[in-house]
Amino acid sequence: MRINRILLLLFISVSPVGCRNEKIPTTQNDVFLDSLSKDTFHYFWDLANPENGLIPDRWPTPSFSSIASTGFGLTSYLVGVERGYITREQAALRVLTTLRFFQGAPKGDSVAGVTGNHGFFYHFIDMNTGLRFQQVELSTIDTGLLIAGILSCQTYFDKENETEKEIRSLADNLYKDVEWDWAMNGKETMSMGWHPERGFLNASWQGYNEGMILYIMGLASPTHPINSETWTGWTKTYQWATYYGQEHVNFGPLFGHQYSHMFIDYRGIKDAFMNEKGIDYFENSRRATYANRQYCISNPGGWIGYGANIWGLTACDGPGNELKSNPNISFMGYSARGAAQWYTQDDGTIAPTAAGGSIPFAPEICIAALKEMNKKFGNKLYGKYGFKDAFNSSIINKDGTQGWIDNDYIGIDQGPIVIQIENYRNGFVWELMKKNPYIIEGLKKAGFNGGWLEKY
Repeated sequence: MRINRILLLLFISVSPVGCRNEKIPTTQNDVFLDSLSKDTFHYFWDLANPENGLIPDRWPTPSFSSIASTGFGLTSYLVGVERGYITREQAALRVLTTLRFFQGAPKGDSVAGVTGNHGFFYHFIDMNTGLRFQQVELSTIDTGLLIAGILSCQTYFDKENETEKEIRSLADNLYKDVEWDWAMNGKETMSMGWHPERGFLNASWQGYNEGMILYIMGLASPTHPINSETWTGWTKTYQWATYYGQEHVNFGPLFGHQYSHMFIDYRGIKDAFMNEKGIDYFENSRRATYANRQYCISNPGGWIGYGANIWGLTACDGPGNELKSNPNISFMGYSARGAAQWYTQDDGTIAPTAAGGSIPFAPEICIAALKEMNKKFGNKLYGKYGFKDAFNSSIINKDGTQGWIDNDYIGIDQGPIVIQIENYRNGFVWELMKKNPYIIEGLKKAGFNGGWLEKY
């Protein structure tokens, strides 16, 4: 559930092989990425509530806090320290404030007046009180992304001063409090969420998507672990197919190929499924990125503006139908746009985060796309906090003008840009999480082996 949610230097045609995590040695790219990283980082640093660390779902439209955005923000602060945007001390204090809030927030079965239950937290919570927003679900994936951010802080803040010691302790408590086994609801795959009014959602985490991070953390839990067979149950629901020349595990919106990869380096490590297929999950995401781009180049819907450097379908805002005059075309608001063998959701809306979050997988096409978007739309699309969420060049507005550019930035779309730029440049978050015992344990229990995992 979601409520109303930058010269072309290089062109490389789509191919099944492509270029694997090869840096493009251009000063212009470095300058561009420096600016994009810093501007996007400030979404999280500037907009968080200093009293509780909560980060808004979107801005400038007033909104509730998104717990997943808050998790992305926690990791973004670490990038900020490494890049010199803020000091280590500043980041530590902000992180401590955030973790203290979640540890002390009211929890329980009540329909109101609480922030979470069973170690999980509600999808959206009030920016000031931190209490459940309306009747949103207790979200497994959004809690998982929050916890992943918390674990990144647990590993990073390794000094023996009181602040960093408390961060590590709180992080450990919050992770151990999550009842991953409860969220299985007796089933083979984990439920997507729970409502106090009506219990567990019918939907569960199956088919390849961002839910991978949930299972890895759940498998490693020393307090509420899920069964080791759960990973097999998860992979049994994958949809393997060739789409626009790319053979891979399909999932339409690109965020599903990005979120878990923000925290875990899947290069060279494989589970049983990928051992059989002969690739790893990093390569899978590279192929998905190329397929998404090729779909947009082919442009079966005939949308205006699509091309080799204007592409990217993922969950994002959209123009909706309120202000449009096109009588025979329906435009969506916030929606999980995407393209895959068994899933196509496309109304001409492009999201910069689709390319931004895939930079480590295919920098040769992703950086070029972001630069072209910035060149073409300028400060209408690129503002104070980097790229606004989305744009659509096909819509004809009621006032006769053509094209729509979002007014808002969305936290869960900003996070992948900051974190994945840093992973592309130096593998910072990936290397950090390789030091976290819970992540290592979870990967091992899921059957991953090979590559960098061999030394653990």
